[in-house]
Amino acid sequence: MRLPIGLSEQTVRSISQFKNEPQWMLDIRLSAYHEFKRLPMSSDDPILGGMDFNGLCYFDASTKNPVDRWSKVPTKIKDIYQKIGLPQAEQHYLAGSQAQYNSGMVYENLRQRWQDSGIIFTDTDTAVQQYPDLVKKYFTQIVDYHNNKLAALNTAVWSGGSFIYIPPGVRLPIPLQAYFRINISNLGQFEHSLIIVDDEASLQYVEGCSAPIFNTDSLHNSVVEISVGKRARMRYTAVQNWSTNVYNLVTSRMTVAEGGIGEWVDANIGSKITKKCPTIELNGPTARGDIMSLSTAKSGQIQDTGGRVIHQASNTSSTIISKSISSGNGVCTYHGNVIVKQPASNAKSATKCDSLLLNNNSVSNTFPTSQICRSDAQISHEATVGRINQVQLFYLMSRGLSQNEAIGLIVGGFVEPITRSLPMEYASELNKLLDLSIKGAVG
Repeated sequence: MRLPIGLSEQTVRSISQFKNEPQWMLDIRLSAYHEFKRLPMSSDDPILGGMDFNGLCYFDASTKNPVDRWSKVPTKIKDIYQKIGLPQAEQHYLAGSQAQYNSGMVYENLRQRWQDSGIIFTDTDTAVQQYPDLVKKYFTQIVDYHNNKLAALNTAVWSGGSFIYIPPGVRLPIPLQAYFRINISNLGQFEHSLIIVDDEASLQYVEGCSAPIFNTDSLHNSVVEISVGKRARMRYTAVQNWSTNVYNLVTSRMTVAEGGIGEWVDANIGSKITKKCPTIELNGPTARGDIMSLSTAKSGQIQDTGGRVIHQASNTSSTIISKSISSGNGVCTYHGNVIVKQPASNAKSATKCDSLLLNNNSVSNTFPTSQICRSDAQISHEATVGRINQVQLFYLMSRGLSQNEAIGLIVGGFVEPITRSLPMEYASELNKLLDLSIKGAVG
């Protein structure tokens, strides 16, 4: 099913009807649609001011329900994921994987041993039908669409996304992965992921995404809501490699209970414009939050990324590490915010922003803000901006390396804190993407 281009209340109703959703979900969609119409675009988003939300297709699903075997996936779609390597990755180092193609999840599978432990790993559409109580409890409760125009749009027309529930005490030692693909022009992809890691449980989740280059722009507008229980641990990793005609607009938020650990690891290589600022809300004593982000911008690209941590309980701690690489006339911007509220005694937070400029036309911006309501908080921020070290470059090239090889080694050292946090297979993939991104970029 593919809807005609344009956005209206009938668009919202048609999506819900196709999915045979209960009335309560349609009510949420309609409420969010009217909020989207009411809310203005944020005044600090002039780069998005000209976006034509009526020039998109809001739903295109090749299949109605995902399958659990690659052999059942339509050949045309399966071939794309085989080139990406997702079936092979699932066999070797994943506990389970999902694949979303345009607006619908086409494949999902979880190894039997983890099914037997009570883990739920499905798409959000299926969860609405099979686990309504869990969905009602958390859906839109972590990301509130009432004050966020883009989140309101996603909530109105969402389709697909990952739904994960890890029961108390269950620790998953290997990752789950989802891969999102836009494969037609003028499409809006609006997955809504909901992840619950219950008390003393743990999860690693990895998200990848890509799209071919079309003559017209597409929109990826996702929402991610994550709940981390007491003494639980959650690491969410995203490796984004959209084509340079995709607007990538992401609203993501994680709440962390007492003694829990929440981590975002974010790598943004592609897209025309990315706006993404993951938020961690530390709601329980001794909770910890860490955000690590990497952005690269070539000519014609704008990467507006960063991190936000809200300390709401005593003895909480956080770190934000941001790395950016700009080349051509590419623009990398860091927006960060550390908030320490009155109940958060003895809060600690450290922010470190490092930017690398590969030529004279590239741009790096840093906009950190802090809102501190406690005199006993320990807050630090440091930022550096630099060029490729010519002495290092000369030395490496004198040892027989080409300029691109030498730059690759220098950049690899620059981003090492990010790649070190990834499983080996994903670190290798990220390094390859970086090599392609910076090839010939120094001027």
